[in-house]
Amino acid sequence: MDIEEIFKRNVPGVRDILAKKNVAVAGCGGLGSNAAVALTRAGIGKLIIADFDVVELSNLNRQYFFLADVGKRKTDALAAHLLAINPQLNIQAHFTELTPGTVCELFAEADLLIEAFDRAESKAWLIETWCVHFPHKPVVCASGLSGVGNTGTLTVRRSGNIIMCGDFETDMSMGLISSRVAIAANMQANEAIEILIRGIDKDGHH
Repeated sequence: MDIEEIFKRNVPGVRDILAKKNVAVAGCGGLGSNAAVALTRAGIGKLIIADFDVVELSNLNRQYFFLADVGKRKTDALAAHLLAINPQLNIQAHFTELTPGTVCELFAEADLLIEAFDRAESKAWLIETWCVHFPHKPVVCASGLSGVGNTGTLTVRRSGNIIMCGDFETDMSMGLISSRVAIAANMQANEAIEILIRGIDKDGHH
């Protein structure tokens, strides 16, 4: 089997570049799991994923897991699914609660970070820590993806190396639906792919 056949419908040249890239994914829930799948299908060479949670039934409405995964570590289950797509993917899975110290340790070699936390306060310290320690490396975040429909409210904002996807208004109290979460996650993956292919300048322009 020629694994490269997986990527023959890719945009020409994308796989050649992505195969040499390394992306960190902080959190393996609705955002992280779906973004990781999109990156894997696009041909990313290496992923570093981290989460301290296990799969619950309530996760299945929006996260890339299945009934058979319930009770498993999210990192283990997601790694298995990613390798089932591309067995040549280089993946590091860390079952741990991320802290400012461990982010720097575990993700230092990544070219780019996907922020995939649930809580606003966690997002804040992660973005701040990344920007302080890796100021020249982009971080692709998400904020505001709750509710139903309203696809047109999901957009992208860029400020230097910080890229934000979402509607920037809704909060978790509205509930989460698979479609909007997956759109936001795939927006993150799409932004990450474009940055890795084309780069980003000091003003945040591709």
